[in-house]
Amino acid sequence: MKISCIIILISIVLSSFEVNAQQREIKPLEIGAQAPDFNLPGIDGRNYSLADFADYEVLVVAFWANHCPTAQAYEDRLIEMVNKYRPKGVGFVVISPNSPKALSVVELGYSDLGDDLDDMKIRAEDKGYNFPYLYDGDDHQGSIPYGPVATPHVFIFDNERKLRYRGRIDDTENPYIEPNTSDARDAIEALLAGSEVPLKETPSFGCSIKWKWNYQRARDLDKKWSEMTVSVEEIDIEGIKKLIANDSENLRMINVWATWCGPCIVEFPDLVNIDRMYSRRNFEFISLSADIPSRKNSVLSFLKKKEAANRNYLYNSTDKYALIEAVDSEWQGALPHTLLIAPGGKIVARYAGVIDPLTVKRDIVGYLGRYYADN
Repeated sequence: MKISCIIILISIVLSSFEVNAQQREIKPLEIGAQAPDFNLPGIDGRNYSLADFADYEVLVVAFWANHCPTAQAYEDRLIEMVNKYRPKGVGFVVISPNSPKALSVVELGYSDLGDDLDDMKIRAEDKGYNFPYLYDGDDHQGSIPYGPVATPHVFIFDNERKLRYRGRIDDTENPYIEPNTSDARDAIEALLAGSEVPLKETPSFGCSIKWKWNYQRARDLDKKWSEMTVSVEEIDIEGIKKLIANDSENLRMINVWATWCGPCIVEFPDLVNIDRMYSRRNFEFISLSADIPSRKNSVLSFLKKKEAANRNYLYNSTDKYALIEAVDSEWQGALPHTLLIAPGGKIVARYAGVIDPLTVKRDIVGYLGRYYADN
């Protein structure tokens, strides 16, 4: 037993040392420097390197992230740039440098997706990306030499693959207003014309890069959630009607469930996960147990195991038909049943049976918005 504990301890120490040993200061590539090569997997199943873009007169290397509201705000502008400039001899490659292990679920409040390769494929299909989208979240071997400081961060190279511009795309992350500058486009136009780039460096506003050695920060955020108090209160029909009326300023997700309902148990961790994603915004998750009141301890025990630190209620009666009528006139009574309710009581989505988490996340972020400008 002692030997096993020692082995486990050594393993933990070595793992921690490995992560910390890789930590380094990241500096953006200097203007005039040669483009560092890379060999990274793309969403299309093949690997890409600099050689794949050798035929282009100008090369744009952009660092991106699914979850980042700033990157999402620039998606359409990037797609337009590719459509405009690729026929003129400009190549584009977009790299996601983030380690999924260094990204906490609580940081995903402006997205329906994380930053792993599978989620990158989904986002690319959803938006119709017209450029290679590469994953570099395991060891950052392709990203570190470029030194991106945020997403998005753009690096533009001439026909000799020397860096001529690095920084922002333009001066506003708000997709609803016209920018005052067009820094990246100006750099591209200058290089295509054989001219000097007018402005070679700009700051790059956006989400910080999630380097894998920063994983502990993500774990600390998750740990705070696991330590939050979990409770359950009894509620009557009038109280339930008030929940449905939603006089708050939040988009409200209400899930009716029971401890004896297998599908309810299966989907519940996804609901807790969704709550953690969006609860920092105008969103709240409320669970409503249809168990009989005498099972309150069992309900609470289950909620604690699932770390459900949201608002939890237990219906205080055995009259299930009164419950059905109070919750949703279109509900036939099968569990689980989940509603998204806007302020004022309008039901914006209902889900009969086990939820599809991605569908629910899309509905939520579709209502709340994907950009800082939506706040």
